[in-house]
Parts: sequence; C-alpha cells; structure tokens
Amino acid sequence: MSNTFTKSGFDLGMVTANGDQMLAFYRDVIGMEFEATINMEALGVAAMHRLWANESLLKIVVPTKEVEAGVSGGMMGATGMRYFTLSVSDVQAALDACNEAGAPIIWDRREARPGVVVGMVEDPDGNWVEFIEK
Repeated sequence: MSNTFTKSGFDLGMVTANGDQMLAFYRDVIGMEFEATINMEALGVAAMHRLWANESLLKIVVPTKEVEAGVSGGMMGATGMRYFTLSVSDVQAALDACNEAGAPIIWDRREARPGVVVGMVEDPDGNWVEFIEK
C-alpha cells in the first residue's frame, strides 16, 4: 500500500493529567506556537491544547476521567513511542531554556554523528524530547 501524505508534518497526541504544566512547557519553554484549547467531552477529552512546530501539531490531551500513567524510564524504558525530535537552529539554547525551567536534561549537547548535534530533555510527564541541529 502506498499513501499520498497531504501535510509535510505530522500530528502527535500526548495524554496527560498535567495539562497546565505540559502546556506551559511546550508553549513557554520549548517555544511551540499555541493555537487553541478545545473541549471534546463527547470523545472523553476535557481539554486538547494544540501547539505547532511549523507543520507538525502537538495535541496535549487531558481526559475527562483518570487514566493510568504510562511506563517511565525514557528511551529504553519500554517499547513503543518513547521520544520525539524537534529540529532547532541552536541545540544549546534549547537545552539552556529547559534547564532554566527546571526540566531534567537527559543528554547534554553532543555530536551524534559528523555534522549532527543533539540534546535530550524530559517534559513534566517524563516524556523525552530530542533537539537536533544539522
């Protein structure tokens, strides 16, 4: 099967019990562009905070009922989606902003391969976010 994708980015949904903290982290610390908060209670969503990184959309989903927390442990804590990557112009500046906000730094700035610099942080829910600079 072959698909024709209609958008150059992708949408990622994160379910959280810490909607306000997650919104503040991704909007105010990471610098993603806030679009809106919407309510979809018919789908079990008390709030969906929508934030953009160019053409990719992050949906921070706060459910109407309590849900079990995911597995912790970062990248090697379990199988499945464990982190996502944001391409930035300055990895160190991104790490510095996260450090100033009290976000744990998982990897300091380092060269992953020739010409590619990365750094990794943890958001308020324990999800890992990689910054990459090429």
